[in-house]
Amino acid sequence: MADKKKQDRTIAQNRKAYHDYYVEETIEAGIELCGTEVKSLRQGRANLKEAWCSVQNGEMLLKGMHISPYEQGNIFNKDPLRERRLLLHKKEIARLNAYVKQDGMALVPLSLYFKGSLVKVQLGLCKGKKNYDKREATAARDSKREIERAIKSRNQ
Repeated sequence: MADKKKQDRTIAQNRKAYHDYYVEETIEAGIELCGTEVKSLRQGRANLKEAWCSVQNGEMLLKGMHISPYEQGNIFNKDPLRERRLLLHKKEIARLNAYVKQDGMALVPLSLYFKGSLVKVQLGLCKGKKNYDKREATAARDSKREIERAIKSRNQ
């Protein structure tokens, strides 16, 4: 049981994506990294808040993800905000690119995690929320929380 937890360890999650978008579909992709970036990720030093994906020259690129430089690294440290290539099949890239070209669709990284010794990214094919949708979700969450409190206090 302890081995399973060690194998699938979450590094970073993009909670803002669930607030700003409806997630239609999720896709797992590999990511091309250098050695010092992997060492920094093992320390949990990554941020996905402003990250997004785009297709250029038939390759899927992850932009805006911040991986802090490795503290013990030297000249091998890379730029923290550099573009990183995602490892997907050509057919998957073409299919996702067709969805992204549709109105209101975006490809957003939802989480970054280790699967064994490999770093994987969970991508979400998302549709943007309007402000009133966000307010409705917040109101529903607050009312659910109040109901649970009332039930809990009534049972005691």
